[in-house]
Amino acid sequence: MNDWFTVDKIDESTWCISEYRHWEETHCYLLNGMERSLLIDTGLGICNIYDVVTRLASKPVSAAATHIHWDHIGGHQYFPDFYAHGEELDWLQGGFPLPIETVRAMVLDRCDPPEDFDVSQYTLFQGTPTRILRDGDIIDLGGRVVEVLHTPGHSPGHLCFWEEAGGYLFTGDLVYQDTLLAYYPSTDPDAYRASLERISELPVKRVFPAHHSLDIGPELIFRMRDAFRELNAKGLLHHGSGTFDYGDWAVWL
Repeated sequence: MNDWFTVDKIDESTWCISEYRHWEETHCYLLNGMERSLLIDTGLGICNIYDVVTRLASKPVSAAATHIHWDHIGGHQYFPDFYAHGEELDWLQGGFPLPIETVRAMVLDRCDPPEDFDVSQYTLFQGTPTRILRDGDIIDLGGRVVEVLHTPGHSPGHLCFWEEAGGYLFTGDLVYQDTLLAYYPSTDPDAYRASLERISELPVKRVFPAHHSLDIGPELIFRMRDAFRELNAKGLLHHGSGTFDYGDWAVWL
């Protein structure tokens, strides 16, 4: 397999495909069902994730975006059947709130790209989803069911994916062990808090984040929820209040 990607087996039908040669360390997740497969996020698009996925999935593959940020939809070009939330469709039609020059700079930031990678040719994926996802939607893969949760805060249409049967929660950029970003104009700190409140009520057994360490447990959700509650109580849960460090994670508001 291309050494840009690192593949970890979660269970017999679930795989994590990671991009550790970029500082974001983006994780994508392949869920194989009996009838089809779901790829949650497609990474940066520096290398072709499709080549990896086809070695791990024997059924048709649909791609679902946790949100429409460049580091999560870079490989969507290889998956004509893809899903996204309705609140971010404009970002797929030229309305993304960052210029391409800024995106290209972030792509190269602390990156060890392949020798043939030309960042000047890097573009933000644009397209029309084959399915608009809404809160509570069910994705049936055949013997495997995934529920769509609208969890805004990091972005307006951010989604988590909940597989109740295994207690698997795929959290995108809502929960991961590093600095949570909630300072961009397109973020909403209070919505972020509400989303953490919501997922903290789920009987989560395993947390699968979109970035950095894979070795995190459900207790991190509770700690983040409690921190956001405290910031809210102190009147600090708003843009511009600063960065708050909690040891193994932080939030930038």
